[in-house]
Amino acid sequence: MPTRPQQIKSLMGDQDFDVLIIGGGATGAGCALDSVTRGLKTALVEQDDFASGTSSRSTKLIHGGVRYLQKAILGLDFEQYRMVKEALQERATMLESAPHLTHALPIMLPVYTWWQVPYYWVGIKCYDLVAGDRNVKSSYYLSKKDALELFPMLKKDKLCGAIVYYDGQQDDARMCLAVALTAARYGATVCNHVEVKELLKKDDGSGKQVLCGAKVKDHISGKEFTVKAKCIINAAGPFTDNIRKMDDPITKNICSPSSGVHIVLPGYYSPDQMGLLDPSTSDGRVIFFLPWKGHTIAGTTDVPCKVNRTPIPTGKEIQFILNEVRKYLDMEVRSGDVLSAWSGIRPLVSDPNKHDTQSLARNHIVHVSPSNLVTIAGGKWTTYRVMAEHTIDAAIKACDLTPKHRHTMTTSLKIEGAQGWTPTMYIRLVQDCGLECEVAQHLAKSYGDRAFAVSKMASLTGKRWPIIGNRIHPEFPYIDAEIRYGVREYACTAVDMIARRLRLAFLNVQAAQEALPLIVDIMGEELNWSKDKKERQIKAATDFLAYEMG
Repeated sequence: MPTRPQQIKSLMGDQDFDVLIIGGGATGAGCALDSVTRGLKTALVEQDDFASGTSSRSTKLIHGGVRYLQKAILGLDFEQYRMVKEALQERATMLESAPHLTHALPIMLPVYTWWQVPYYWVGIKCYDLVAGDRNVKSSYYLSKKDALELFPMLKKDKLCGAIVYYDGQQDDARMCLAVALTAARYGATVCNHVEVKELLKKDDGSGKQVLCGAKVKDHISGKEFTVKAKCIINAAGPFTDNIRKMDDPITKNICSPSSGVHIVLPGYYSPDQMGLLDPSTSDGRVIFFLPWKGHTIAGTTDVPCKVNRTPIPTGKEIQFILNEVRKYLDMEVRSGDVLSAWSGIRPLVSDPNKHDTQSLARNHIVHVSPSNLVTIAGGKWTTYRVMAEHTIDAAIKACDLTPKHRHTMTTSLKIEGAQGWTPTMYIRLVQDCGLECEVAQHLAKSYGDRAFAVSKMASLTGKRWPIIGNRIHPEFPYIDAEIRYGVREYACTAVDMIARRLRLAFLNVQAAQEALPLIVDIMGEELNWSKDKKERQIKAATDFLAYEMG
């Protein structure tokens, strides 16, 4: 794997890239992987860190969308039905391509009115049916007694029974990072903390101005330089319109940003292996309540907002989620139990390809501007791969690129860490490396077959057992070696580390704050930070935890 300085050197070189992708979220990373595996010379730049925006702030579900299917059936909306079917196909592809970072999760839909039992049962069976042979597992009905046995925290009064269906769950930030790292292994130049300052154009010989590159700034070194490319792809998520206006200052905005807040509660709020879906909240949205990494995620809200690099969860939105949770749980739900909270900006888009731009597109859209800026916007995490496929197809056509492979190569491609992973791989980490079982399981799930490379960097504990792997916080299975390995995964700041290489900031803000000095010390060793630089990193990470993580 090339180091970050090597990636920056490649980006600064004289070469002409076939494709330059702006944005290092799920969509951008997916585009880089699709492009490079087709044999195109590919570069990707991200102004912050991989998955630092919406891609690390999702509900962590890989799903088709039960409520979208309900709307499609009730409204006889074929486009919505097609979107759900595509997402369910991609759900299966994601579970196969990165089995270490994803798993099937049963989700319970509790029913408190008798007539709703057949209504929801038929609806969920339709969800299974649409997935066809790509279904995860079949849904089933539970009696009141069985539902309470599986989810003892549920309110018992008036409970008639429950329907259980299956969707996928993932570690979103690490999934996005793994896709970017896979692209890098195949030869793509991927650089985080590099911001596009200006798009460059040239005459194509017929009097038409077309894009030919970008002026960028590396925020780590402070250097500014030019990157030449035959095609530029705008995969900037909520910042899509900023890039579109660099191309054409008078173009209309297509993004309608919406804030989705999630909160994290202690693990005892939900069973280890059973989620919950609230199908009708007080304002008509759905709320998910899911186990994740030994904790419980609840969300999400959906409130129009302004595009912001540092979205902040509001007390009102946090309280709304807590109130909804109280309706279903037979226990005291306390505000003080909120361990972390975050806001992600969902970039809903109106389709510029249509004259009626008022209606928001439910699916993703690919648009090519007169100067050949290829914009991919909208969509959802689950469909990142097929979004990338459609984008690269459009880029090849618009910019007359000549790939080695005309069609996508990513349908059955294994993501970084998946090749040698097995569900029992963690046992070898315990037996061969001397790691404690919980740490070994965590490493196997986070890094797949790269867990052995991580364990080689672990320090001796000086104890009889475990032999290696000093924890950075007593309550979590994260160890010192992950900080060193995280730097090799292009982590440049303490925030990169606590939020996206480790998921500590998302799980417990207080624990992340407590582990921060040790994390910064180890990063300082790896990156030769001065005492002053370490203090600045601690302050920046402390501010991030205080403002952006609730």
